[in-house]
Amino acid sequence: MSVSGQRDAGVRFAWGEAGARACGGDLAVVVDVLSFSTTLTVAVERGIEVFPFRWADARAAAYASECGAVLAVGRSEARDGEVSLSPASVRRAVDVDRLVLPSPNGSTISSALASSGTTVLGGCLRNAASVARSVADLLDEGRGPLTVVAAGERWPDDSLRPADEDLWGAGAILAALDDRGVGGFAQEARTAERAFRSVRDELGRALVACESGAELIGKGYADDVAIAGEVDSCEVVPILEGERFVPR
Repeated sequence: MSVSGQRDAGVRFAWGEAGARACGGDLAVVVDVLSFSTTLTVAVERGIEVFPFRWADARAAAYASECGAVLAVGRSEARDGEVSLSPASVRRAVDVDRLVLPSPNGSTISSALASSGTTVLGGCLRNAASVARSVADLLDEGRGPLTVVAAGERWPDDSLRPADEDLWGAGAILAALDDRGVGGFAQEARTAERAFRSVRDELGRALVACESGAELIGKGYADDVAIAGEVDSCEVVPILEGERFVPR
């Protein structure tokens, strides 16, 4: 797959793990608004170290045991007081300082990029401005190129389903970079930035109406969608150091 047009740019945009690998770059921001990266920001701002993990099965339980961490279970499996991928459950959590967070999208992409030597940050609507500030500093230090990765969702055959909320989350970070005077955008990055600007004034309504948001609300997780829409409420920028996300 050729991405020569983006490889000439300092700021790139990609969908999913394959797109991120194709774009390359020494620095990446992984955006999975509903809900990995939103849950990540809630956890890290509470002082919780987050260990991303690809699989949500017995391997995750074994890994959590090795890390001395709590395992986040699936939303539908969570009992009262248990932590899940739901950011609302993490916000309510008590006595949790290490968390294994399985996710087929955000966790998988983060771990895959880190294994190739890429510096990985976690971004979403909640911390878009803070991520842009950190990224601008890193670019000034000579780090980069940058790829902002919209995680997307999965179809039943496990192929990538582009997700509006991740386009907007990536676009929010790119818009904040643009506002800071960062240049060198690939056309794909510019398109994501403009997509966010087009919906910014009605973002709450858009999150509720988009496919992923409507699905979560229908399953009783309206709080998670509301938390995801807390634009620029979080100053923490999670960075993946070794196997865990910590505040940068």
